[in-house]
Amino acid sequence: MCFSPSASFGASGVLLAIGTISVIKAQTTPQRIFAFIPLIFSVQQFFEGLLWLALLYPVYAHWERTATYTFLVFAQVVWPVFLPFAIMLLEKEQVRKNILMLFLGVGIAVGGYLAYCMLNYNVTGIIDGHHIRYDVDFPGSNQWYSGIFYFIPTAISPFISSVKRMKLFGLLIILSYIVTRVFYHYYVISVWCYFGAILSIVVLFIIMQLRKEQIKM
Repeated sequence: MCFSPSASFGASGVLLAIGTISVIKAQTTPQRIFAFIPLIFSVQQFFEGLLWLALLYPVYAHWERTATYTFLVFAQVVWPVFLPFAIMLLEKEQVRKNILMLFLGVGIAVGGYLAYCMLNYNVTGIIDGHHIRYDVDFPGSNQWYSGIFYFIPTAISPFISSVKRMKLFGLLIILSYIVTRVFYHYYVISVWCYFGAILSIVVLFIIMQLRKEQIKM
């Protein structure tokens, strides 16, 4: 996580367990894809833990670049695409599905742009106090509107869904973003991803609810 290597690795282990249970409990392919969210967060947090080690201890220094880029690929490329895609697959109402498809298009555009920037601009992760700060000085990254196109597919998609408890998931994502912006302004990438990872426990509750509804049918 953003506060220490042990916290990152600890979160990774917990998320691995939650994700494994979620996938086992899932009944359909769309549910299984959605259930992978905690597992993906688990991998992401593992690599941030590895980055902590690389920045703290010279023996792990050769992992710094790999850990930095892997974490950022998940944070900035995977999530704006995977979240609306996974939620869209669960949706049964066509109008909502069409909106989510539009959000997925936005996510693909954002993820593609950020992937291009990562290939063409330097990115670094440094320890600043008790946090990791990612310096990503991409064109337009400091403009107020730059985060909107990322925010729509990652934070608004759950509110479009008709699936029970999905709006709770979205609400927690937005609340965690507000807390991060207010209290951890310079560490948004790291801290918000950590909060998002922890909040992905809601994914298990959503899968359990879907399982219960399917059994009743």
